Amino acid sequence: MPIRIPDTLPARETLLKEGVAVMRETDAIRQDIRPLQIGLLNLMPNKIRTETQIARLIGASSQEHLISFYQTWEEIRERKFDGFIVTGAPVETLPFEEVNYWDELTQIFDWTERNVHSPLYICWGAMAAAYHFHGLPKHLLEAKAFGVFRHRNLDPASPYLSGFSDDFSIPVSRWTEVRRNEVLERPELRLLIDSDDTGPCLLEDRARRSLYMFNHVEYDSFSLKEEFERDREAGKQIQVPYGYFPGDDPTRQPLNRWRSHAHLLFGNWINQTYQSTPFSLDEIGG
Repeated sequence: MPIRIPDTLPARETLLKEGVAVMRETDAIRQDIRPLQIGLLNLMPNKIRTETQIARLIGASSQEHLISFYQTWEEIRERKFDGFIVTGAPVETLPFEEVNYWDELTQIFDWTERNVHSPLYICWGAMAAAYHFHGLPKHLLEAKAFGVFRHRNLDPASPYLSGFSDDFSIPVSRWTEVRRNEVLERPELRLLIDSDDTGPCLLEDRARRSLYMFNHVEYDSFSLKEEFERDREAGKQIQVPYGYFPGDDPTRQPLNRWRSHAHLLFGNWINQTYQSTPFSLDEIGG
């Protein structure tokens, strides 16, 4: 499906070069259509990189950038959205309540219950939302879970996993985890994707039509490589990302072995949102 983005969005040229179907904002306005309204709460420092990754999957920073393409919470709090994505953030080792924007973030989480039909939370954003809504704790790891790990499809009948293999790879990059036994203690949460190596990956909250993705299915081919090189140049103790470079040789070109499942997940989420969202945005939350 084509995505509608501002005509001058920096990510636009990258998406066009990759063949992503993009509709110009000016063209969409002239057509009598009801496009899905999907919001993005982008908590990552590299705004352009993250929005390109998300837009790439939906369509199958400087202060100037923020002013041009982002709106403040006060500007959008009266709006309603079919879908809403909350990204990760580089604050995962802090207790949630010590994050300096935690109070505002919990207000946004509560706002999604009234103003969003289907939220999708990613990485730290997923852990934060699962903690806020379900009291699901996160736990510090002794070593960073870092690499591309095998995962299992636990619910092939789920519409969110339509077309998924039984076994597939997903990038992981985090210092914290949620634990399987604590997920299973919460019957309102359904564990859809799991890993023997890195634990729960994807949860569904049916009552809220929410998905919690604890890993980085949205990452492009070089995200882990850049994280590895950045940390190594900074003198940090960082292992070569597991299962990422051929032969675990960081001088070789990494292979993307998760792209198809990333597109499947986002496509399934959008399809489910499209089929179940009210025709009138005003009815969302009712």
